This record gives sequence, structure tokens and C-alpha cells, in this order.
Amino acid sequence: MEHPVYGELDYRQVEPSQLNPHIPKGRGMIKWAPFATMPEQFQIVRQHIENQNKIDRPELSEDRLEELDIALREAKRQQCPVLIQFYHEGYINDLVMTIERIDRWALHIIGINQADQQMCFISFMDVINITLETI
Repeated sequence: MEHPVYGELDYRQVEPSQLNPHIPKGRGMIKWAPFATMPEQFQIVRQHIENQNKIDRPELSEDRLEELDIALREAKRQQCPVLIQFYHEGYINDLVMTIERIDRWALHIIGINQADQQMCFISFMDVINITLETI
């Protein structure tokens, strides 16, 4: 931005020969050194910030659990990909997978992740929503 009286205000746009060579450079990164001596404090503050974003595990009604069970059996029968929303460590995650097996004894859904073709296990207790994917 060109000032009508003083000329160019951004020193990065001015020729180096026109700048005053006697202006001190400052301390640079030395001024941040006291903060770097306490990394434990940064970790604790970062952990508090992350914990503020976490939510409690949603509680589902019996009707909703029955709907999820029906959708799960239908997805297993059709062998089509499903979008599963599940709770994990304070967050709700999405996963598109093809259901291989439903282990009712261990209460797990076993399937193949569509993104990387890896086997994955999701607990029944963590499932929030199941949506059949249309191809």
C-alpha cells in the first residue's frame, strides 16, 4: 500500500538500499525459549483442549438397537457396503465396510474396510448408526 506522504509502508516492497541499516534485528527465536523449557505444560494444555471436544457415549433405546440389528442382518445378507457410525474414545467416526461376520458371542461386527481392504472389528456397544450404501 502506497502512503501519499510516507511512500511505501511495507518494508518488504522497499529496495534494501533505501532501508535504514541501523535498525536492530531483534532477538529472533530467543524470545520463545522460556516457553520451550516446559513441554509437559504444553502437553497438558493440548490434552485439555482435546478433551473439551470429546462427547459421552450415546445411549440408544431398545427400539433403535432393534433397528440397527435389522439393518446389520440385511447388510450381511446382501453383502453390500454399509456406512457405520461408531463411538471411539470420545468421538463419532464413520467407516464404510462390507460385513463378513457378526459375532454375537463376542459382540463384534467383523468386516472389510472399503478404504484400505483391511479387516476391522467394531463392538456392538459402539455402533450408533448403520446405513446401506448404494452403489
